[in-house]
Amino acid sequence: MRVDDKAIEAVWRQIEHYILELDEKDIYSIVSKIPAGKRLRARLMIEIAGNKLSVIKSAAIVEMIHAASLLHDDVIDNATKRRGVASINAVYGNKSAIMIGDILYSKAFYELIDIDKVVAKIISNAVVQLSIGERKDVVLSDSFNANRDKYFTMIYQKTAALIEAASEAAAHLANKDREIYKKYGRNLGIAFQMIDDILDIISDEKTLGKPALNDFVEGKTTLPYIYLYDALDNKGKEKLKSMHKKALTKSEQEWILENMNRYNIIEKSKEEAFALVNEAIDLMQKANESGLRDIAIKMVDRSF
Repeated sequence: MRVDDKAIEAVWRQIEHYILELDEKDIYSIVSKIPAGKRLRARLMIEIAGNKLSVIKSAAIVEMIHAASLLHDDVIDNATKRRGVASINAVYGNKSAIMIGDILYSKAFYELIDIDKVVAKIISNAVVQLSIGERKDVVLSDSFNANRDKYFTMIYQKTAALIEAASEAAAHLANKDREIYKKYGRNLGIAFQMIDDILDIISDEKTLGKPALNDFVEGKTTLPYIYLYDALDNKGKEKLKSMHKKALTKSEQEWILENMNRYNIIEKSKEEAFALVNEAIDLMQKANESGLRDIAIKMVDRSF
């Protein structure tokens, strides 16, 4: 089975239906301006469980939850752009962005209870993890974090948990082995965030839709910075820490990139992400899921 554009369009129409049911047309107008991205979570669910109505509705709910988390995330990060276009909080203000995020969360949970009790538990638990992960991201950004385990726990909760839940919920709806698809989603979600963190360093502003090295300026100590810190001598460690959470000069940016290259940091980080993806691909090959294998490959082979 291959996910086609018609199935993804059906998910968006379901989201539109859910929001317009609220009889607040301005909310739909604002939500429709959130960049759609790759619809990864919806694509996974349809690939796993097909395009029956319960799957389309579940995928719509998951995408609404994801959109709500992006709205809140942009407020927390004081973001002015998302994927190269003005963020909702930049256009309509932080209060509107937060409240619309809350509306999306609430509507998603309201609709979720009619799908399936197991699906409701899987997805709602992921939202709890997502919220905890968002808080950990904020706390870890207060100071330079050199702890690799804390980084992985945070990105699992903030990003991977919802992708994991989407895969597991879809497997349940399709009467497939939940644990296999859950592990696939977990690996894919962690690797997805790792690749995002790498692209923040190696891609240009035009491709990313935000300045390069922006994560470090915001205070996020992602895996490449942790590995770079480990590789540097004491003087270098202190210099890197002194740059944390501040606007970087051109020479400071060059210093970071030169040392990333010197110690093969990007290659090391990519290898770790690829190892997770390869494990996910192996699982799907054994389950004869070629479409999910292809999704995993495309997820790491990207420039934004």
